[in-house]
Amino acid sequence: MIKRMLSVAMVLVVASGILAADQPPSTPFNGKDLKGWKLKGQESKSKWTVGKCSLDSTNPSKLVVSPGEGELINAEGGGVDIYTEAKYGDCIIDLEFMVPKGSNSGVYVMGEYEVQILDSYGKEKLGPGDLGAIYGAAVPKVNAARKPGEWQRMVIEFQAPRFQNGQKTQNAKFLKVTINGQVVHENVEIKGPTPSGVTGKEAPTGPLMFQGDHGPVAYRNIRITPK
Repeated sequence: MIKRMLSVAMVLVVASGILAADQPPSTPFNGKDLKGWKLKGQESKSKWTVGKCSLDSTNPSKLVVSPGEGELINAEGGGVDIYTEAKYGDCIIDLEFMVPKGSNSGVYVMGEYEVQILDSYGKEKLGPGDLGAIYGAAVPKVNAARKPGEWQRMVIEFQAPRFQNGQKTQNAKFLKVTINGQVVHENVEIKGPTPSGVTGKEAPTGPLMFQGDHGPVAYRNIRITPK
């Protein structure tokens, strides 16, 4: 009887692991409004909105917003950061972004580890602040940047830091970062949080944050798949 109970327990554990690995993607942005998101800063300073954006034909360093749905837009820049109410650990983040000429933003995984967003189109020598850089940790292997005003895709496969009894036992790791189909990072370990994150502290889970206090930027088709 004991043997049978153990067998059943093992089946349940395996099954629960399979179910966990098979979790559907989360879509933290509903495409209609900012429900499910918080601002890092005063609401009066926020310039985030929902609509459709395009490059300003009279000024390539700006974005123009039109009525519509589906895109999370900071057309002016210089506002505040925005992050999800939901928190995530190990996950795959799949999203699209657009920046105008010379613009700068960032994707903060778990609200603390930044993958740089920058108009790096045409640059031959890349630095720690260029598109795809893991800020303060790793320069991208290749320049995968498209022209300003074009939608680009970023996929981040991330392993959260591990903790035991409140103490960190293993650093966070970017298992793979792909931009526009090109691998820019593999197995990059992160010793600590990037400055200007949500809390400045590491934890087992955290939100997804977009930098909004730098330049204009837009995001869409945001999907987060737990691992």
